Amino acid sequence: MSEADTETVPGRGTIWVEKYRPQTLDEVAGHDDITARLQSYIEKNDLPNLLFSGQAGIGKTTSAVAIAKELYGDDWQTHFLELNASDERGIDVVRDQIKNFARHDPGAVDFQIIFLDEADSLTNDAQAALRRTMEQFSDKTRFIMSCNYSSKIIDPIQSRCAVFRFGPIPDDAVAERIHYIANEEGIETTEDGVGALVYAADGDMRKAINALQAAAVMGETVDEESVFVITSTARPEDIKEMVKDALEGDFTRARSKLDELITERGMAGGDIIDQLHRSVWEFGLDDDDAVRVLERVGEADYRITEGANERVQLEAMLASLALN
Repeated sequence: MSEADTETVPGRGTIWVEKYRPQTLDEVAGHDDITARLQSYIEKNDLPNLLFSGQAGIGKTTSAVAIAKELYGDDWQTHFLELNASDERGIDVVRDQIKNFARHDPGAVDFQIIFLDEADSLTNDAQAALRRTMEQFSDKTRFIMSCNYSSKIIDPIQSRCAVFRFGPIPDDAVAERIHYIANEEGIETTEDGVGALVYAADGDMRKAINALQAAAVMGETVDEESVFVITSTARPEDIKEMVKDALEGDFTRARSKLDELITERGMAGGDIIDQLHRSVWEFGLDDDDAVRVLERVGEADYRITEGANERVQLEAMLASLALN
């Protein structure tokens, strides 16, 4: 396929997550309260150390980079150091890269920024060294840290930061962004297709955009079926039927549906557990049944996380629901 042909095929040539990454805080979707507070820091040119926490794909890294771009303009990369702490998580990265950058004279700007992505991957020793570095160079360096779990960040660092907790991006904000990108790329979508993208993303904008791009390559129209296939996601009604069959004592039928999800759709046990957990209150179950399902889901999730066989644990969960 020639380069000219490639440019006419939706989804080819560029990664849409990067192509449509927000460049300013105003463009960050779904976190108006947080971006407004961050914008006030920028307007006053008075940025504290920041700690962003929350699940993946909700705008933590994008917000950090947008802060640097708004503070420093075209020279933002000169005054901004980005490190992924999951790649280099030991004390040496603090002693070498971070400390060397932090001691630099920021020049024409009041301070420079060090951004530590996935900071909860840093060892305790590295975090202790980081705390000292934050104190030592507080006159000319600000730190922005992002993490999935703020509880893994030691208290002395948390107390030195303004903590922002990013929640999942609201469904309407995800849908709006999908419609915008589809329009920009000339992609035809159905409402069911957009709804499926929103459901599969579960508040993760990056996942929604990647799924849209992948589905756009498959055919002319992004519809519900193509999205569920691409994302290896079960339809909510399939999960609901499996659970109801088990609760009604029909273990054989429930197990058959589970087998279809794992074998034919290629779903992982953890993904099935996640869908069950976030959908159980949408099944119309009475409180007693909902509590039973959640109890069994929690037990199966723990065992799978500890390394137990996924299929065995999921079948045991359905059998337990069918017996009671």
